[in-house]
Amino acid sequence: MQLVSVNTGPLRDPAYADARTAIDKRPAGGPVAVRAPGPKGEGGSGLVTDAIGDRRRHGGDDQAVYAYAREDLDEWERALGRELAPGLFGENLTTSGIDVNGALVGERWRIGADVLLEVTSPRVPCRTFAGRLGERGWVKRFTAAALPGAYLRVLEPGEVRAGDAIAVEHRPGHDVTVALVFRAVTTEPGLLPRVAAAGREALHPEVWRKVGNRTSG
Repeated sequence: MQLVSVNTGPLRDPAYADARTAIDKRPAGGPVAVRAPGPKGEGGSGLVTDAIGDRRRHGGDDQAVYAYAREDLDEWERALGRELAPGLFGENLTTSGIDVNGALVGERWRIGADVLLEVTSPRVPCRTFAGRLGERGWVKRFTAAALPGAYLRVLEPGEVRAGDAIAVEHRPGHDVTVALVFRAVTTEPGLLPRVAAAGREALHPEVWRKVGNRTSG
C-alpha cells in the first residue's frame, strides 16, 4: 500500500466553475507538509501548498485531506474511455493497494514516517466536480457508482511524498465503511441508523447531524 501521487493546486478561475476553485490539482514534485488546518470555514486544506476555494463547504479539520484510489480511477478510465491523471478528481492523495471506499470511519493510516490520518467521511459530488470532468450527468453517475473516496483528518503532522508507504495502524470494531456512509447520505437514508455505530467522535460532524436527525425522527 503506497502513495502513487500527492496532489495540490492553487486557486483558479475556470470557465466551468461559478467561483474560484482549487479542484484542479497536479502532482507535487517533492515532499508536501501536512497538518491540521483548523476549523471548517477558517482552515483550508491539510496540505500546506494546497488551496481551498469555498471554505464554507470544503476543507477544515474534518476533511483536511481527500484520498482516491488509483484502482478506482482505472475503473473510471475504462468506463469513460479517457485517461484520468492523478489529481483530476481533486484528490490530494492518489493511493494504490488500499481499499479507500472499504475503509472504516475512524480507521487510521500511517503514511511515511510521520503522518497519521483518520478516515472521517466520503466525498459527495458537486457542480464544480461535474464541471471539472465535463461529463454529462456526472453527479448522478458518480453517485450511482458509490466510489466516492475518503476525507481524512490529520492526527499527527509531517511530510508526505509519492512512493510513501501506507500502513493501517487502527481499524475500529464496527462495520461502517466510507461507501456505506456515502450511500446513507445520498441515495439510501434508511442506512443512517447503521452509521451511528461509528460514533460521534469519529464521524464528520455534518454526517453525525444527519444521523441524529434520522434517528430522532
